Amino acid sequence: MSALKVWDIHGGIHPPERKELSNRGPVQQPPLPARLVVPLAQHLGAPAEPCVSVGQRVLKGQKIAEASSFVSAPVHAPTSGVVGFIGPQPYPHPSGLPNTAIVIDSDGLDEWTTLQPTADYRVLEPTALLELIREAGISGLGGAGFPTAVKLAARPTQQIRTLIINGTECEPYITADDLLMRERAAALVAGIDILAHLIAPSEVLIGIEDNKPEAIAAVRQALGERPYVLKVFPTKYPSGGEKQLIQILTGEEVPSGGLPADIGMLCQNVGTCVAVHDAVLLGRPLISRITTLTGEALARPMNVEALIGTPVAELLAFAGLQPERLDRLIMGGPMMGFSLPSLEVPLVKTANCLLAVTAAELPPPPPALPCIRCGECAEACPAALLPQQLHFFALGQEHDQLRAHNLFDCIECGACAYVCPSSIPLVQYYRAAKAEIRELEQKQQKAEHSRQRFETRQERLRKAEEQKEAERKARAEKAARAKAAQGETSTSPGDTAAPQAAGAGALSDEQKRLKIEASMAQVALKKAEKQLANHATAELEAQVAQLREAAEAAQRALEAATPAAPTVAPASTPDAEKKAKIEAAMLKAQLRKLEKIEAPDAEQQAELARLREQLAAAERDLASAPLPAAKPAAADEALKKAKIEAAMLKAQLRKLEKIEAPDAEQQAELARLREQLAAAERDLASAPPPAAKPAAADEALKKAKIELAMKRAELKKAEKAGADAAELARLGEALAAAEQALHAAEQASAKPAPELVRTDKQPVDEALRALKTELAFARADLRKLERDEQADPNALQAARTRLAEAEQRLTEQAG
Repeated sequence: MSALKVWDIHGGIHPPERKELSNRGPVQQPPLPARLVVPLAQHLGAPAEPCVSVGQRVLKGQKIAEASSFVSAPVHAPTSGVVGFIGPQPYPHPSGLPNTAIVIDSDGLDEWTTLQPTADYRVLEPTALLELIREAGISGLGGAGFPTAVKLAARPTQQIRTLIINGTECEPYITADDLLMRERAAALVAGIDILAHLIAPSEVLIGIEDNKPEAIAAVRQALGERPYVLKVFPTKYPSGGEKQLIQILTGEEVPSGGLPADIGMLCQNVGTCVAVHDAVLLGRPLISRITTLTGEALARPMNVEALIGTPVAELLAFAGLQPERLDRLIMGGPMMGFSLPSLEVPLVKTANCLLAVTAAELPPPPPALPCIRCGECAEACPAALLPQQLHFFALGQEHDQLRAHNLFDCIECGACAYVCPSSIPLVQYYRAAKAEIRELEQKQQKAEHSRQRFETRQERLRKAEEQKEAERKARAEKAARAKAAQGETSTSPGDTAAPQAAGAGALSDEQKRLKIEASMAQVALKKAEKQLANHATAELEAQVAQLREAAEAAQRALEAATPAAPTVAPASTPDAEKKAKIEAAMLKAQLRKLEKIEAPDAEQQAELARLREQLAAAERDLASAPLPAAKPAAADEALKKAKIEAAMLKAQLRKLEKIEAPDAEQQAELARLREQLAAAERDLASAPPPAAKPAAADEALKKAKIELAMKRAELKKAEKAGADAAELARLGEALAAAEQALHAAEQASAKPAPELVRTDKQPVDEALRALKTELAFARADLRKLERDEQADPNALQAARTRLAEAEQRLTEQAG
């Protein structure tokens, strides 16, 4: 079926077609290559990811790379063989840069994998049918290389009403689609049937230029009674462009910056339709394509059905390449193709033509001259753009103006450069400007993404800090409440017979609130003071001053709300005395901590003075407090505490004396402890013996015995550990003093002196004792060296030899 109504496009040119070079014979089958290089990026979008490994044998049609994203397509093995390499290989691109590819060493068998053809695709769900096309690795074979499955995917807001099949092939020299429609018209129509079933359009239009009469006849015959509309229109370049073909066949125009789907249109190339037929009805993935081999540098221009990955050099050799005549090798046509830097590149899915031209056939363009504003380019532009303005904006890198003048509507057909009398390579300027704009957009997107990530992180940190602050406040409030409750409990009198006094001592709700606020203010002040001590800044000093004022104000409010204490103070209770002592001890601890600071600042010195005043006041209160009448053994308790204090001072003194090389601070601490210990011992010596304890002498005797046993145990432990002579001497003196103390306690005790029962012992062998002593010292020295990780190996060996010799001499002496 055909229709007469067609439309025209703006501009366009009529370059020499030169299609007669390659369309006079049938499609040829080149020989099977010994090695195929299959790139992983043969389509628009993300490259595929290998799913095979080096050394693995693959079969023809087997998947060797998976699609890595939605806009991607898998890759299949063009023949059977062994994977020889996966990595960078020559790639057909103007830059000449390599790209990742899978190299297959053919085994010559061309053995197919198991295929799964579909008997009746009409029973399949659209999603299942679309998945078959996706898994076949089909991408647009007209040159763009957009994954077909992505293009066919249904869009909820875009209903496709017209399916357009592109059989135009308007570029000079190229005849691949022409031969395909002649020889495989039935497969073409079957592929159109599958696409029509999948997207269910209202109409199907097939567009073919009138310079392909054989293809038109073959397609018309294959259509039969189908309701598809075959439209034949005059030849003009570039009528094969997607937007231009839509305008020619329907009279509608795709809006600037839009897609054909926006107006309910979908275009597919005739080669893509045949690939869909092979994938669905035969189960074959896209592993080969028809490619035109043409140009005057070839002895036999032709069309071949070549395997993807076939080296270009082998295809040109099959077509009779004459190297001495070859000037340039172009992949694609003379208008939109690009020169290949090498013959070692492989054939890819988008390669519809290899044009080997001579210097006379396609001479290089003359040097560019300044633009004369003739307007020829604007008249030839099929997209109705202003090429000369775009050229000037591209030179000035005025990206906003380029966007405003619809640079991205340019299809890079080259019509403007073809008619330019100044030979300006306009398309190259447009391509460079597009690349710059895309790069800037990517940078802006990355910057925006980074900004969003930064703001999200800052918000997350802010919320975390707020949560931590809330938790800190909750803990401080809880601690303040607990402290207030403890203070309330402790201040209440213990006598249950005085309910009126207990009621008078209870805190009201307002007093509790003020006490909690005062406690929280003190906590915040101490925290800020610690921060100021670590990092002194003007901001922190101001903050500490504000917090101190707030704490003082809270304390004043609490004192104002607290009723005055009664003039007649009750008798001092044991609990009150205990609290006073604890308060004094806490003040002492804080004072010692501040005294250890080497160079205190003004604030710390003020804190020291305040603590000394508070400690002096607390000690005066303790000294003036009357002794409880109900505790007759207070003198004994005081004596016991004095002894405990002296013992603690002795322990601290011993610990510091063990330091081999004390610094100035440690020496000062030693002197202070010795003074305190001497004062404690004087107090103990001048203290009268407890009158209410008749068995004090017996208790002293018991303690003297315990002290002697402890000193003896310390000396033995030091001897076993291999302590130095000075330590052993000190412990020996302490043991002698303990023995003297025991003798004195025995004399003061009422117990009779112990009877000494002497037993007859064997005389001591001084030589044997000396050998045992030597053995003990040798063992101690060896253990000390073994504990030292940096000990000299020679010293260790010498210590082991000494120990072995000492053991041998002792054995000989004892035997």
